[in-house]
Amino acid sequence: MTDARHMGHMAPLVRTAARTARTGTLPPLTFSQYRRFADEGDRLGYEEVYFRRRAHVTALAAEQLVEPGADTAALEDALWSVCDEYTWALPAHETHATAFDRGMDQCLDLFAALTAHLLAETVQGCGDRLDARVAARVRGAVEHRVLTLLADDDRPLLWEDWPHNWAAVCGGAAGLAALALWEPGPRLDRLLARVRAGMRTYLSGFAADGGCAEGVGYWAFGFAHFVYFAEELRERTGEDLLDEPRVRDVAGFPAAVHLGDGLFPAFSDAQERPELPAGLAHRLLERLGVRLPAVPRATALPRDWGDLSRTLWWGAPPLPDPAGAPDPGEGTRRLADLEWVVDRGAGRAFAAKGGHNAEPHNHNDLGHFVLCAAGEALLTDLGAGEYRKGSFDDATRYAFLHNSSLGHSVPVVAARPQSPGRRHAARVLRYEPVPDGVDYTLDLTAAYDVPGLTSLRRGFRWRRGPGGLVLTDEVTLGRGLALDEVFISRLPPERGSDGTVVWRGSRAEARLSLPDGCTAHPEAVATTDHDGHPDTVHRLRLRFELPVGVSVLRFAFTLHEAA
Repeated sequence: MTDARHMGHMAPLVRTAARTARTGTLPPLTFSQYRRFADEGDRLGYEEVYFRRRAHVTALAAEQLVEPGADTAALEDALWSVCDEYTWALPAHETHATAFDRGMDQCLDLFAALTAHLLAETVQGCGDRLDARVAARVRGAVEHRVLTLLADDDRPLLWEDWPHNWAAVCGGAAGLAALALWEPGPRLDRLLARVRAGMRTYLSGFAADGGCAEGVGYWAFGFAHFVYFAEELRERTGEDLLDEPRVRDVAGFPAAVHLGDGLFPAFSDAQERPELPAGLAHRLLERLGVRLPAVPRATALPRDWGDLSRTLWWGAPPLPDPAGAPDPGEGTRRLADLEWVVDRGAGRAFAAKGGHNAEPHNHNDLGHFVLCAAGEALLTDLGAGEYRKGSFDDATRYAFLHNSSLGHSVPVVAARPQSPGRRHAARVLRYEPVPDGVDYTLDLTAAYDVPGLTSLRRGFRWRRGPGGLVLTDEVTLGRGLALDEVFISRLPPERGSDGTVVWRGSRAEARLSLPDGCTAHPEAVATTDHDGHPDTVHRLRLRFELPVGVSVLRFAFTLHEAA
C-alpha cells in the first residue's frame, strides 16, 4: 500500500462521517428484517440497515488513514459488532451457502467478500493501535467466513464461472483480504490461483470491443475491484494483470458510451448517472492512459471501502482539457459486439441497442433508444428497478416493468411484448456514420413470438442538428394486427398547440410529430426506483391497426433547448 498522500477533498468528508459515526450507534440487524425477503420478497428493509452498518465501519476505518492518531474505541466496537453478525451476505444470496450445505456464516457473496476486504485492510492498516483481542477476532472471522472457502475447499463457488461483475468483486475483494492478512505460503498461493482464474473468467465476459452489457455502473463495480486486486498483486509480486489482452478496451468502455454531462445509457440494470470512483479514474489514466469521463465531485463518502481507500491513496485524476478544447468524445461510436450505437455532439446525444434478450442483467429491449439534450434524458431508459424476490428468476423477471419491453421504447405487437432468450435477437442491417450523426437499422423480427408477424425492421436516422431523429418501423404482416408504438420517459407527454407531443425538461425538450392513423394513449405508471423510492414512469402508447402486407410507420423527433 502507498501512504495516504492524495487525500484532497475527501479528507473533510471522512472527518465529518467519522464524527457522526462516533456519536451514533450501529443499528441492529434483526431477524424480522432478515426474514422479509423470504416472506414478502422485500430486499431493501434488511439491506438499508446492513449498508448503514458498513458505512459506519467504513467511516471509522477511513479516519485511521486521515488521522492515524484518532481514538480507536468506536472502531473496535464496530468491528466487534460486525463479527457478531449472523451472516455477512444478503438474504437474497442464501444459495451461496445452501448449495454447499454450509451455514450462513460461510455464505460467500459479493457483500461477504467486500466485508472481508474492509475488515482485513482495517486490521492491517491499524496494526498495534487496535486492541489485540479485536484484531484477533477480526482475523479469525475473515478467515472462517471467506478465506478458507477459497484456500481449503476445492469445490468451485457459484460465482467463479460467472463472466460478469460477481467474479471480479467476490474474487478481487477476497484476494485483497488474503493479501492483507496472510504471509506468503501454500494457502495464499491456492487462494490467489483461484482469484486469478476468476479474473480471467470475468474478462472473458467482455466483448472484443470492451463493451459491458451490464452498463457503466456494473462496469465500475466489477472493473474497479479487478484493478484494485491487480494493483495490489503487482505491488506484492510484480505480476501485472493490467497487461492482459482486452484490459485497455474494457477500461475505455465508459468513455465510449458517455452521452455527455455525466449521463450514460441505462441499458440493462444500469443507471443514468453512475458513480465512477476517482481513485480508479486516476490509476487508469496513470497506468493505461485511459481517461474516464469527468463526473461531479463526490459530496459523500463512497459506500465501498475499495473505492474510498484507493481514492485516498491514489487521488483523483487531473482535470480534463480546459474549457473550449475539442471534446474527444463527440461523434459516433459503435460497440459492434454489444450492438450499442452512441452519438453525441452539440449538446445532444442519441443511443440505441440491438443485441439479444439473454444478456447479463437482461431487459427485453431490442431496438430501444434514448434521446438527450442539454444534459437531460428526454426519452429515457429506466435502468434497474427495485430488486425484489423474483427479479433474477427467469420465470418472473419480465413481470417487472423495468425489465419488460413494456418499460422500453419498442413496439408491442398484437399485445405481445418481446420474448426473453438468446434466440430472440436483433440483426444489424445497416450501420453508417455520417458527419453529423448516424443511420442504423435493425431487424427485430426474431424478438417477437407473434403468429402473423412476417418482418419488423426498425431504422434510426439521427442528426445532431435540427434534423433530430427519424424513427421508421417497417412492419410486414400475414394477417391484420394491432401494433402499439411505445415511448418511455420520466417526463409527462404534453400535446403541443401544433398537434405534436412534447416531453419538456428544465433545460430542453423533445417534440414528436404524430403520424396519421394512430390513437394516442398517455399512461402514468406508478413504480419504485432501484432504491425503493416512489417513481412515475410516463409511457406514451400510439395504437395502429395494421392490415395484411407492408406498413411503414415514421416518427420524427426534434430536440430543442429551453428558451
